[in-house]
Amino acid sequence: MADRELKVGGYAKFTSTDYPGELAAVVFVQGCPWRCGYCHNPHLQPRDAEPAIAWRDLLAFLAGRAGMLDAVVFSGGEPTLDPALENAMRSVKGLGFKIGLHTAGIYPERLKQVLPLVDWVGLDIKTAFDAYDELTGASGSAQAAHAAARLVIESGVPYEFRTTVHPKLTTRQHIVTLTQQVSDMGCETYVLQDFRSAGCRVQDLVNSSSEGGLDGELIGQVKSKFRQFMLRRADG
Repeated sequence: MADRELKVGGYAKFTSTDYPGELAAVVFVQGCPWRCGYCHNPHLQPRDAEPAIAWRDLLAFLAGRAGMLDAVVFSGGEPTLDPALENAMRSVKGLGFKIGLHTAGIYPERLKQVLPLVDWVGLDIKTAFDAYDELTGASGSAQAAHAAARLVIESGVPYEFRTTVHPKLTTRQHIVTLTQQVSDMGCETYVLQDFRSAGCRVQDLVNSSSEGGLDGELIGQVKSKFRQFMLRRADG
């Protein structure tokens, strides 16, 4: 049963910020194998946690929102971890919703399978590829992220790549290197976003200031590399 029904860690009934230009509901899928220090949803990391709601019940709720919302975003956790993601997307698509996906690209082959169903992707691209494993706590994470980034760029699906910045984890040089790497790959839409302390369980990161991680000079340097660039401040 676990493989046939999406494991839901939580959901948001309404958001105007998780899918650009669309009103959406968000489904948070339970489980993530990476352990990024700044994670603001650490309660979604364990795969064996009890579901917040049965998928069939959430799907019934979404059916009642048809015509009022534009899209449903699958987030997490890491949604591509769940083998039931493709069927869940098909069910939601059948209700007339657009499909959004938030992913860190942890499982490129599973991402490849669902991309034809997706209308927009937000890809969390963590840091320069040679620093990935240290940030995620997972060996081989750089190769997965690189493959996922290429898949998204080549898919033709609208997307944004976004990087969360805390100076203790993501240095200026990491950002300069990463943005050049993804620009060279063909990325055109990129977002830098401040660390947000809400939900983070690493007290050292919460206590230490993240100010100064994104100064005007660095922002200008990054902006020049992309056709579309956005800066998301923590207080924005």
